[in-house]
Amino acid sequence: MKEVNYIDVSEKIQKQLPQGAFLTVKDNNKNINTMTIAWGNLGFMWNKPVFTVMVRYSRHTYKLIENAEDFTVSFPTKNQLKEELNFCGSKSGRNLDKFKKLNLKIQEGKKVNSPIITDCDVHLECKIIYKQALENSGMNEFVKNIYGEEKDYHVLYYGEILSCLVSE
Repeated sequence: MKEVNYIDVSEKIQKQLPQGAFLTVKDNNKNINTMTIAWGNLGFMWNKPVFTVMVRYSRHTYKLIENAEDFTVSFPTKNQLKEELNFCGSKSGRNLDKFKKLNLKIQEGKKVNSPIITDCDVHLECKIIYKQALENSGMNEFVKNIYGEEKDYHVLYYGEILSCLVSE
């Protein structure tokens, strides 16, 4: 893995995100899970490069990220891991080990506790610097309609990008 400036791969990140990426978290009890995300923001806030992820309260990953200091996002930018993205977006890690089931290979993070998925090409290692729950009162009708009757809202996690790694 080679460390690069996130700006150098930002177009790849933005292009891949709607197709799916892996949000991976290792909590303070050493529990690890990954889930598929297709929403997120790459930007610059508080004089820091930031990637923002959204996790619903109902997700297994929510319990983990609430007890973690960081997360990683791994992007399969070469059209690989489509089945794995589908699986990780539709199955919970509460009762199964997605890594074993899918033979996903992980590697320890260089600057964070959470691992990266090595079969991906681009990885962001992020330290959580802020979190904010989405609230009904701040949503317009379009956003409220996304949630429907369930009202299974998200919590936004702002991660300072500590490292951006690419496969060599």
